[in-house]
Amino acid sequence: MRAMASPADWTPPPAPLIRAADLALEPWRAWTSPVFHGLENLPESGPALLVGNHTVYGIVDAPLIFFEIHRRRGVWVRSVADHAHWMVPGWRTVMDLGGSVDGTRDNCRALLNAGQMVVVFPGGAREATRGRDRLYRLQWEGRLGFARLAVEAGCPIVPFGTVGAEEMFTTVLDPDSPLLAPGRALGRLLLGERGARDDVMVPVTRGIGPTPIPRPERLYFGFGKPIDTAPWRGTHDDDLAVTEVRDLARKAVEEIIDGLRAEQAADPCRTPLGRIGRNLSRAARAVPRAVPSALPRALPRALPGLIGR
Repeated sequence: MRAMASPADWTPPPAPLIRAADLALEPWRAWTSPVFHGLENLPESGPALLVGNHTVYGIVDAPLIFFEIHRRRGVWVRSVADHAHWMVPGWRTVMDLGGSVDGTRDNCRALLNAGQMVVVFPGGAREATRGRDRLYRLQWEGRLGFARLAVEAGCPIVPFGTVGAEEMFTTVLDPDSPLLAPGRALGRLLLGERGARDDVMVPVTRGIGPTPIPRPERLYFGFGKPIDTAPWRGTHDDDLAVTEVRDLARKAVEEIIDGLRAEQAADPCRTPLGRIGRNLSRAARAVPRAVPSALPRALPRALPGLIGR
């Protein structure tokens, strides 16, 4: 693939490839039955920073966000990601095709200057590789870059939260487990300086039973009201000012996560069995009592939709 002269030079993949990727996501949508709130809070156009929490592994929910925003708003959002993604042959091609760029300030600045909407996970790999005692806890300590860039660009920050991925897995070994020391050593050997960081090792988890297959949990997404950075115009070099902006965004994301977790706890349809039960109940109420003989003929046609929303 030809290297981009600038991150802003990216062109979306051709329509047939987009349709194929969207179709490939359908089984995952059926498995997770995602719920989206607040997409109307996204601006009509960029520049804007969409700032949210990273869930375990980081790739369980992100594709759903990008495709849903494109489907509903007609916009392809860009994302900045950890440099390690481009050190994996094959996977880096997927990242390039999807419009992701290496998460440097210069790259993010170029995207915002080009008027694009950019997804940023300030917790980065630290959140994607978190231990079992840090579920849904933002790890933004010392992370001021996104706030500084938003103030510099004069663009809004749209806070968002994601809930559900953490319940798909049970952690067997935390990233700092002594049993994973050989993996950490291999990471340092293969990734050099990047591998020496404490977030290079992912946790070892299980999903359904002892398998790595994720449990079929519903995913919940929420997008909050944009945070206007205009009051801080011209203060992007002031650490106290950008810390204030960072903390406003953090508080907004935490409140969204709390709201989504409350919705999750009260949702009787968060799993496929719950959705099947609800839809069977609806179907039973809809069948006219006068024609019970119609049920055997109608039920086979209804089965494909029983696990839907």
